[in-house]
Amino acid sequence: MSQVNYAAMSDDELRRYFLRHREDKMALRAYLDRLSNRPHNVITTVDDPDFDAKIQAAILRQMQAANNDGEAGV
Repeated sequence: MSQVNYAAMSDDELRRYFLRHREDKMALRAYLDRLSNRPHNVITTVDDPDFDAKIQAAILRQMQAANNDGEAGV
């Protein structure tokens, strides 16, 4: 079996590769490592009085960003 270069793949390519090769545990590890290295933005906390408004605003931003990228909305 040839060596696969996970680093050369985009996040989406790596995700699709793993979904087609589920037995490849190194691909899963590479993908999970990428996910864990992403910044974690905290939108709100449970006890925030504006919880609903902040969640709705974050969802709207995500949907707009997806539409701007030519993708289907969330």
